[in-house]
Amino acid sequence: MFRSVKTILPHLLVFLGFIIISLAYFNPVLQGKEILQSDIAQYIGMSKQQKDFKAETGEETYWTDAAFGGMPTYQLGAYYPNNFIKDLDLALRFLPRPADYLFLYFLGFYILLLVLKLDYKLAFVGALAFGFSTYLIIILGVGHNAKAHAIAYMPMVLAGILLCFRSRYIAGFLLLAFAMALEIGANHFQMTYYLLILVVILGSAYLVDAFRKKQLPQYFKALGVMVLAVVLAIGANATNLMATQEYTEFSTRGDNGLTIGPDGSQKKASGLDFDYITEYSYGIAETFNLFIPRFMGGSSSEKLNEKSEMYQQLLKMGASPLQAKDFAESAPTYWGSQPFVGAPAYIGATIIFLFVFGLFLIKGRLKWWIVGGTVLALMLSWGKNFEFLTQFFIDIVPLYNKFRAVSSIQILVELCVPVLAIFGLYRLFNDFEKKEEKEHALKWATIITGGIALIFLLFKSMLFNFSGGSDNVYIQQMGAEFVRALKDDRKSIFTSDTIRSLIFVLLSAGFIWAYLKEKASKNLIILGFAVLILADLVIVDRRYVNNENFVASRVVNEPFQKRQADVNILNDNSRFRVFDVSESPFNSARTSYFHNSIGGYHAAKPARMQDLFDFYIANNNMKILNMLNVKYFIVPTEAQPVAQENPGAFGNAWFVNDVSWVETSNQEIIALGDTDLTNTAIIDTKFKDLVGTEELTTSDGSIQLKKNEPNELIYSFKSNDSQLVVFSEMYYAHGWKSFIDTKEVPNFRVDYILRGLKVPAGDHTITFKFEPEVIQTGGTISLISSILLFGLLLGGLFYGFKEKDFFKKQS
Repeated sequence: MFRSVKTILPHLLVFLGFIIISLAYFNPVLQGKEILQSDIAQYIGMSKQQKDFKAETGEETYWTDAAFGGMPTYQLGAYYPNNFIKDLDLALRFLPRPADYLFLYFLGFYILLLVLKLDYKLAFVGALAFGFSTYLIIILGVGHNAKAHAIAYMPMVLAGILLCFRSRYIAGFLLLAFAMALEIGANHFQMTYYLLILVVILGSAYLVDAFRKKQLPQYFKALGVMVLAVVLAIGANATNLMATQEYTEFSTRGDNGLTIGPDGSQKKASGLDFDYITEYSYGIAETFNLFIPRFMGGSSSEKLNEKSEMYQQLLKMGASPLQAKDFAESAPTYWGSQPFVGAPAYIGATIIFLFVFGLFLIKGRLKWWIVGGTVLALMLSWGKNFEFLTQFFIDIVPLYNKFRAVSSIQILVELCVPVLAIFGLYRLFNDFEKKEEKEHALKWATIITGGIALIFLLFKSMLFNFSGGSDNVYIQQMGAEFVRALKDDRKSIFTSDTIRSLIFVLLSAGFIWAYLKEKASKNLIILGFAVLILADLVIVDRRYVNNENFVASRVVNEPFQKRQADVNILNDNSRFRVFDVSESPFNSARTSYFHNSIGGYHAAKPARMQDLFDFYIANNNMKILNMLNVKYFIVPTEAQPVAQENPGAFGNAWFVNDVSWVETSNQEIIALGDTDLTNTAIIDTKFKDLVGTEELTTSDGSIQLKKNEPNELIYSFKSNDSQLVVFSEMYYAHGWKSFIDTKEVPNFRVDYILRGLKVPAGDHTITFKFEPEVIQTGGTISLISSILLFGLLLGGLFYGFKEKDFFKKQS
């Protein structure tokens, strides 16, 4: 008993340490403050309607009218039945946000290093190195919570896989199953997809090793265990995965059949195009900011002080000290090729040094899957700057063309490099290598990393011109002298951070030299590296995410305040849509926070609404806006935005007396521009059986909306003849059921994006209900999978405690 407590106590202390460090870094949460995250403000705007609906009714709606004319809430925080993995995740994230994600970073990486047989002290240091990697902190600052969430569970997934390959089948199965379930549940499939790429590399390394050692039966047995674990993890997340797959075809990531652009040029019908995918491509030289934080100027809005050349130049240009200070505090010092950079993806000079040191000491499959993953991720992050490889992956590798911002694959670098770095320290302290080999590794790690820093210091003016992509604009607006001052500041930043990295390299080398010369103990060196890594990373992190990012909770929870235009529109209780042209309507959720908007903010917008925007709405085509029942515009004025009513909006539903049949999406969207949509419906021929071929009439009749909720609409219909009715509602094939009185009848797509229905003569009640079958089916699969998963966990824990060594180390 005493031995068990003694064994587990260090891990409990580490666990407590992670909590303290997480809260210390984000200490304003202890005062009840919350971090102001731009993306989360947009998310709150997009999801407000569904949350308000649940608060009022107690029901979950899986459809919202607030954004893009209407869309499922599957990617807006919808809660699914039997999602027990979500409950487990919430239990793990018990700290206030964003300290909870930092804690998860630490915990996941700690588990991975323990599985790699490192002692708790080194695992603790490695967890700090991973958790404080600048990119991981920055995404918390801007609100990429789902991305951070998925990244945090990546190390646990790898740990489960490694246990399986090490023939620890029960422990590996359980850890992989739960970690993978949590990873999928984080709902950032781009990060999970990148993890899969790394897993393929890891699996390939182990396959080659098993072939060489004639251990293929053990390899495939481990593979079978892993497949079963992943199947259960997928099953536990069935609703989320099935709903996402269903929505994908409706979104810009899917295939809606449109193969032309607004100018008539050809475009891909499925997936994203090359330019959009590679818009955020890392420059090849920019990769060095993993080693030197502001190698390319830092962020697109860097904070400079009164001693900067820019500040002094602004004073010479006639700016007041206050004006110069304000401008200098958001200086455009970034001179790389990406459109915008919030901060450099700095891994740490200390960690890079240890990574190179480890390369000389570590041999075998661990080294090769880590190096392979790192190199491939780097090359893919270059995107259009390494076009051959990127185009190959877009054309050949399944699903790669569904994701944009290829630079974010560098997360695999930020995951792999600290593993090898800390493992290099582990090799330093054991007896696997001779002292001469360790001295050789130290010498070359110092020469390589220190030499790179020295070359940049000595030859920076020959190697770089420090010119940014927007400099020509600044020359026109501010003058050539301003840009000269800006370049001088960029050079100064480059120099200071290069010297900084060189110092950390020399200190790291000094620590290892002291250990090899027996001038310092192992524990002292571990402590020294912990301090060095924290000093290296946290100082850079605090430049970009610090206490200034925190505000009162009310500001976070109510990110948008009503303007007079909003107040005026909210006085109208009818059902309509709003088009806000006072800002970028398809990149802001502000309007969605208050109204039913045809715009919004989402990484995967409904494809057909995006098409309408590109073809017509961007050109202020009133016919299309009227068709979408845009009753109000919010337009800018010198004082403040104002509401303007549109008397031409078609309303919630109308009768048409003619049909224009089309056979392709291309024909359908072009026909919108040439058709009187008040009298004629444009319909794809695939819906011909639902519409019928009888002649339409224009007899008197009426249709009125009686009930208006996100997931249910009820109309009263009266006509002496059958009518073809067009509803200004988004057509979504999966879930919207339509009823005439109590009989379910099929609806169909009209006018490229809207919903149509053929209604017989008489007095009828028309009802639309959003009842997606995917929720019920997925919920059942999730329930069964979760019962199996948690049952196996209990059995595994019983077995583990019985054996008294659940994570027993084996060679």
